[in-house]
Amino acid sequence: METKIVVPSLGESVIEATVARWLKKEGDSVAAGETLVELETDKVNLEVGAERAGRLVRIQRREGEDVKVGDELGVLGEAAEQQPVGAHGVRPQDQKLSETGARRAPLDAEPPKATPSARRMIQEQALDIASIEGTGPGKQITKQDVENHLRKSKPEEPRPSAPSPPPPAAAPAAAEGRREERVRMTRRRRTIAQRLIEAQQTAAMLTTYNEIDMSAVMDVRKRRKELFQQRYGTGLGIVSFFVKASIAALKEFPALNAELQGEEIAFKHYYDIGVAIGAAEGLVVPVLRDADHMTFAQIEQGIKSFAQKSEAGTLSLDDLRGGTFTITNGGVFGSLMSMPILNPPQVGILGLHKIEDRPVVVNGQVVVRSMMYVALTYDHRIVDGRESVQFLARIKQWIEDPAALFLES
Repeated sequence: METKIVVPSLGESVIEATVARWLKKEGDSVAAGETLVELETDKVNLEVGAERAGRLVRIQRREGEDVKVGDELGVLGEAAEQQPVGAHGVRPQDQKLSETGARRAPLDAEPPKATPSARRMIQEQALDIASIEGTGPGKQITKQDVENHLRKSKPEEPRPSAPSPPPPAAAPAAAEGRREERVRMTRRRRTIAQRLIEAQQTAAMLTTYNEIDMSAVMDVRKRRKELFQQRYGTGLGIVSFFVKASIAALKEFPALNAELQGEEIAFKHYYDIGVAIGAAEGLVVPVLRDADHMTFAQIEQGIKSFAQKSEAGTLSLDDLRGGTFTITNGGVFGSLMSMPILNPPQVGILGLHKIEDRPVVVNGQVVVRSMMYVALTYDHRIVDGRESVQFLARIKQWIEDPAALFLES
């Protein structure tokens, strides 16, 4: 009896995926629930498992092919005949391995879990997965864990790189060593590129800037960070202050928490705040749902959890679904000023930047303060310039007086 392996439902608004990697070859035996193939969507990577035990008899869609929900990926057949067991309960292939000195793990041992990118790296480097310590959720092995393992095991040897192709015989001497490498864009990178172009072509984007004195917030963090860490198990960052300040300002200027739907404007009276995270395979924007009901600690814990999931490659589609307003922090990478691009269909995005000590005039005196440039990009079809400037000024007011922000929240 054969069973079709099909592309499962990929979640809200996701109808296509790309076959990233087959973990089994045609003819391989598989256990029920064992992962057969990884699919890459524009948001997360998904694993498709075997519905039952059997044998992968045919692969229909190869790595790199685009597929849709319901498409047939391959065919699962009946399990292969049981291999004969030799003396002492050892199969012939196991006996052969033992004769060559290869070590085998117990047959009932569960292999350590690893993220898709980590598994690819382990296979490429021919590493023993059991020797790598995982630091991700549930001791999952991440790509960073594999890189750390390589550095520890081979401190003196650089990682091998692909050999350079020989230059054409007729190439001039000046062209020697000039290489090009073509790498297929991941689905996530393709989608990011497509949506950025769409945002620029469909929205009337405009950006307004301001600067904020972060001294009061930095003072609160300095005085409260140890107690906050002990009590809640996470650090007190600056993004939670901006989440709270944004919500307070969005309540005052609801057009920035709206969405254009045809000829109607949908004003949203809930606050799902997206927090942009720079993941290895592209930017992701997990969402803090009903953030207006969250405490500072819950916001920080949520952001920390998203960062860990992003590193481990375990963000779910639900983590990334929706969002009414986005905050992105280029300051963590050293950006002094930039123009954030909208995350459609949202009509507003707040960009944070590097905190820098600068001379400013306060009460007629030149003093040194911790300053940050902030940028608000908005869709001018819905939001007027007056609203955007006042919105950003209100953010500045809340951040420069965090005591009032605590009372407001």
